[in-house]
Amino acid sequence: MGHPQNSWIVALPVGYLSAGRRVWVRHPRWSLAIKGALAATLAWFVGTLAPAPFSEYPYYAPLGAVLATTSTVVRSVRESVQTVAAVLIGAAIARAVDLLPLPGPLEVGVVVGIALLCVGWRIFGDMGSWAVNSAIFVLILGSGEGMGFIGSYAGLIVVGAAIGIAVNLLLPPLPLTPSEVALTRLRDELAEQIETLAAGLEDRGTLDPDAWEDRRHRLIPTIESARAAVGQMREASRANRKVRRTGYRDWVASQTRRAGALGTAAEVVDEIVRLLVEWERDGREDVALGRQLRPSFATTLRAFAAALRVAETQDAANRPDGGAAAQAAADAVRRLDDSLGELRHQVRETRRTSEQDYFVAGALILDVARGADALRL
Repeated sequence: MGHPQNSWIVALPVGYLSAGRRVWVRHPRWSLAIKGALAATLAWFVGTLAPAPFSEYPYYAPLGAVLATTSTVVRSVRESVQTVAAVLIGAAIARAVDLLPLPGPLEVGVVVGIALLCVGWRIFGDMGSWAVNSAIFVLILGSGEGMGFIGSYAGLIVVGAAIGIAVNLLLPPLPLTPSEVALTRLRDELAEQIETLAAGLEDRGTLDPDAWEDRRHRLIPTIESARAAVGQMREASRANRKVRRTGYRDWVASQTRRAGALGTAAEVVDEIVRLLVEWERDGREDVALGRQLRPSFATTLRAFAAALRVAETQDAANRPDGGAAAQAAADAVRRLDDSLGELRHQVRETRRTSEQDYFVAGALILDVARGADALRL
C-alpha cells in the first residue's frame, strides 16, 4: 500500500497544473502576453545570430513575432503575409522617391502621400498601414544603406512572423472567455429590456417612442460586440488542436448554439418593441393589445425573459450540475409555452367580443414563439 503522504505529493503538482490551465483559459490577455514575450525573445536571438547585414538590425524581428502572436492561427498567417507585402511596397516607394532630387520635407510628404494611397488596397487587408510605416523607416533610417537595409527590414519581419506563427501553433489562442462574457452581457441586456417592456405594459401607460427608440439603439453595440467575439472564437477554433479535446469542443459548440439563439432573441425583442411602440400609443383606435390583453402579454414577456436568463445552462451537461441546469432551462421554456398558449386563447376570446381583428397581437405572439423556439437548444 502506498503511503498517504506520497499520494498527496503526487496530487499537488496535478492540482497546480489544473489551476494553471483554468487561469490560462479564463484570462486570455495573460496567455497573449506570455506568448508575445516568448516569441519576441526568440525572434531577437535569431536576429542576433543571423549573418550580416541581418544581425545589424535584430530589433525588427520581434515586430513580426508580436504581430503573429496577437491573433488567431489562421489570421496570423494571413496577416503576416499581408504585412510583408505592405512592408515591401512601402520600402519600394521610399527607394523610388529617394532617387528623385527632392528636398527633405517634400520628399517625406511625397513618400507618405503615395504610401497612404496604398493603405486601402484589399490585398493588404487591415495591415495596409505597414506600407506607411515601412516607407518612413526606409526613407529616414535606411537612407544611404541601399537594398541591404530593405532586405534586412523585410527579412527579419518575415523571420519574426514565422517564429510567432510557430508559437501560435504550439499554444494556439482560443478566446472562449471573451465570447462567453459578450454573450452573457447580451443575454442580460435583452432580458432586462424585455422585463422593462413588461413593466411598461403593466403600468397601462403609453410607451414613449423616443425613449424606446433610444433603448433599441443602445442595444446595437452589445449585439455587434457579441457577434464579433463569437466570430473571433469561431475563427480561432479553425486549425486549433485544442478543439479536439472534449471540453473545448463542447464549449465551442455551446457558444455557437447560444450565439444563434441570442441572435434570434435580439431580432425578436427588436420587432416586439417596434410593434408595441407603433401600435400601443395614444390616439390609436386599432391598438395591438389594449387594456384587456396587456397584462397577459406582460406575463408572457416575463416568462420569455426568465427562459432567456437560464437558456445558456441547457448546454451544461459536462458540468457537475449539468442535468439540473438543463432541466431548469427546459422547465423555463415549457412555462413560456404555457403562457403563450394562454395568451393565444385570450386573444381568440377577445376577438369574439370585439370589432377589432387584433392582427398585431397575433404577430406579437408569433414573435415570442420564434424566440421560444430559439431557446430550445
